Amino acid sequence: MTILVQELKSQKWTVLIWSLSIGLLMMASILLYPEMSSQMDDMTEMFSNMGNFTSAFGMDKLDFGTMIGYYMVECGNMIGIGGGLFAAIIGISSLMKEERDRTAEFLLTHPVSRFRVVTEKLLSVVLIIVIMNLVVFVMAVGSVFAIGESLPWKEIMIYHLSNLLLGIEIACICFGISAFFCKNGMGIGIGVAALMYFLNIISNLTKDAEGLKYITPYGYADGGYINEHGSLNGMYLAVGMSLMALGIVVAYVKYTRKDIRA
Repeated sequence: MTILVQELKSQKWTVLIWSLSIGLLMMASILLYPEMSSQMDDMTEMFSNMGNFTSAFGMDKLDFGTMIGYYMVECGNMIGIGGGLFAAIIGISSLMKEERDRTAEFLLTHPVSRFRVVTEKLLSVVLIIVIMNLVVFVMAVGSVFAIGESLPWKEIMIYHLSNLLLGIEIACICFGISAFFCKNGMGIGIGVAALMYFLNIISNLTKDAEGLKYITPYGYADGGYINEHGSLNGMYLAVGMSLMALGIVVAYVKYTRKDIRA
């Protein structure tokens, strides 16, 4: 597990910075809730009259005046966007950085197979995303306790689980793409995360585009659906896990056969 340990060590500052950045933003939003609660009725009415904007961000399915509605709208956008971008960056850089940083020759001259390289790097990507999500979860939940509010914990746990799966799916898709590049793939990874997010917005705007939810992980990480049903949408999740598995398979097939640039 030498490669796995080295990957975790090399990404420790990246994980720390992203985790604290997202976590602190969520904490700030939660800590502001008591000050804003007296104005929530007016804000809820205002958002309900904003037409397509309300639908685009899922605010038509949640009561912004309640703690759970506020949490899933405000904090959900932060962990959804931030977590998605973080996952894309970690996933897209994992395999290509050996060629980009010219360390591939050193790595592959050791008695390790390419299959093992891909496996340990994939494990490191998943562990890094799990760590980030755990840190953010603890910071957010701690803030809720700090202001003396309560939440339906079943829905909150499922919601954070959906964002964890969202991050892993995006990372695995980008991980597969990473096997095709030796440098300059970062923009593609960020583009994948942004595309997934905007596909979800488009699907929220019109029923004609609802099918897009099957190909974006933001479809099963819908706070409104989770709050209403107390579960994830199984169909969206199944397609998402299939795309995740496809990204992993592509990474193994391509990386074990490609010509590595030293």
